[in-house]
Amino acid sequence: MPRTGRTHPEGYAFCDSQEGIFRRGGTVEYKLKPISKNSIAAAISKAELYRNLNEPGEAESICRDILAIEPDNQIALRLLGLAITDQFTGGLLDRYGEAEKIFQNLLDPYERLYYTGLAHERRAKRLLRAGRSPFMLRQILEEGMRCFEEAEKIRPEGNDDAILRWNRCVRLIQSQLGAEQPAEEVESLDASDSPPI
Repeated sequence: MPRTGRTHPEGYAFCDSQEGIFRRGGTVEYKLKPISKNSIAAAISKAELYRNLNEPGEAESICRDILAIEPDNQIALRLLGLAITDQFTGGLLDRYGEAEKIFQNLLDPYERLYYTGLAHERRAKRLLRAGRSPFMLRQILEEGMRCFEEAEKIRPEGNDDAILRWNRCVRLIQSQLGAEQPAEEVESLDASDSPPI
């Protein structure tokens, strides 16, 4: 069946009848399509898979689709915050505030503290790789450690994740922030230290 449409001056054809495509003046706008509620569990699995494949942008997009249907979905909120922290580079465009705000929307007090601490820790590591001031990084790590310490007090039985993160922060301070490090030593910071959680 032939598609109806018109030709753009540059020679591109646009279909006038496609769902999700709108015209405003001379520009074409695209509308996001909602996923079905029945597909949320599969979408969460895909978001986790994309994080494990080191494709956090894909995971972020999927989480936003889930949250458009279920704004309080705790797994999607957690994965979205983690996907954003996976994209930290130590640059000015990193979305630290957005990740922290997302983690503050977690209902479980332990998770709220733990993942907020993780956001601080990841921020400090990326800034370290970018060659930022050890004094500033120590403050960020100490804020993360404060969150981990509070999370430890209310952790579920048998869950020592907050202690493990605390210890990593201590080791990072001891090994990397005790004094100014040469650039090659900063670059040697273990890239696999922050696997998907």
